[in-house]
Amino acid sequence: MGDRLADKVAVIVGGGTGFGLACTSRFAAEGATVVVAGRRPEVAETVAAEHGGIAATCDVTDDDSVQALTDATIDQYGRIDVAISFAGYQESVSLRDLTPDLLRPMVDVQFLGAMYFMRHMANAMADHGGGSLINVSSTTAHNPVVGHIAYAASKAGIEYATRVAALEYGPQQVRVNCIAPHLIETEMTKDIFAMKLPIEAVRRQTPLGRMGTPADIANCALWLASDEAGYVSGQIIVVDGANTTQKLPAGFDYEMLAALEPGLLE
Repeated sequence: MGDRLADKVAVIVGGGTGFGLACTSRFAAEGATVVVAGRRPEVAETVAAEHGGIAATCDVTDDDSVQALTDATIDQYGRIDVAISFAGYQESVSLRDLTPDLLRPMVDVQFLGAMYFMRHMANAMADHGGGSLINVSSTTAHNPVVGHIAYAASKAGIEYATRVAALEYGPQQVRVNCIAPHLIETEMTKDIFAMKLPIEAVRRQTPLGRMGTPADIANCALWLASDEAGYVSGQIIVVDGANTTQKLPAGFDYEMLAALEPGLLE
């Protein structure tokens, strides 16, 4: 237990699973009052109760829902000191096959929902003395990946929006930053991690020699949320073990690895 976030109120959308759960646990352990929000009230309520916080239902694709979350938090606590949204949705599809029905859900969550969240949270912070707003992007916004055009382009847009928001809200002492995680195992990526060969190829091409964990993301978020990062705003922090210094694995990388360690395919 620590006190790096003592007396701070932290809103965490998606705080019941994956990165969000790790963040909820880390923030609460450092003294924050956590508001665990998400589309599944039963998950939010369970996690909030375990961490001494409160639960709220929120769908980031609905502007009114985000406004309601903001208002409810202000009504109960009088301020929002930290806000981060891990809401995400990804479906692998190439541009050739990207129909409106496939595009819209990803844009709604990854871009529009993130913009709604930024606007309401930043406005509330600006009205109550400032705070730390943390967006979440992806290393796919930095390294092109086939099949991720909608997801990655939306994330790249949020990274740019982060810099503009930092410019606009700086005078009100609202810091706006963004974390870009590498491929890390969560509920959303578990099918990818079931494929041992590409995961091992990625691990070997990561200079730190390991895959990341949700705790790595939570630790970065903790620093950005704390007063230790009080002069940090408008930044995109890539959390990837230096993987983006390397090329993405290609077919011959997998072939070489399979030849060296055939058991990976079993």
